[in-house]
Amino acid sequence: MSTQIYSLENVNELADGDKEFVITLVEAFLEEVPFDLENMIQAVKKNDPNSAYQYAHKMKPNFKLFCIDVVEQVKIIESWSKGALPKTDADPALIHIENVATEAINALKRDFA
Repeated sequence: MSTQIYSLENVNELADGDKEFVITLVEAFLEEVPFDLENMIQAVKKNDPNSAYQYAHKMKPNFKLFCIDVVEQVKIIESWSKGALPKTDADPALIHIENVATEAINALKRDFA
């Protein structure tokens, strides 16, 4: 296993010992999250809060499931999307999400290749 950029604790609990289900969850994560992450990044950069919110909100449960430490930053993106925070708050949150999520995606790809 890689460093603790992600954890399978919640995944294993959900799968209840079903190794194939764990692999299915990992594959679903790797299929959806990189695409959604890139779209959220582009939406924030293009100052498109509605799209940014959709992608951020969609990814949040996946990040929680795999214990990837970006949930607070995703909430910042959501708050910016709703007009509650300035873009100057969203930008550093986005960088953190991009870096940590990319590292987790790469680690999952390595660990489940």
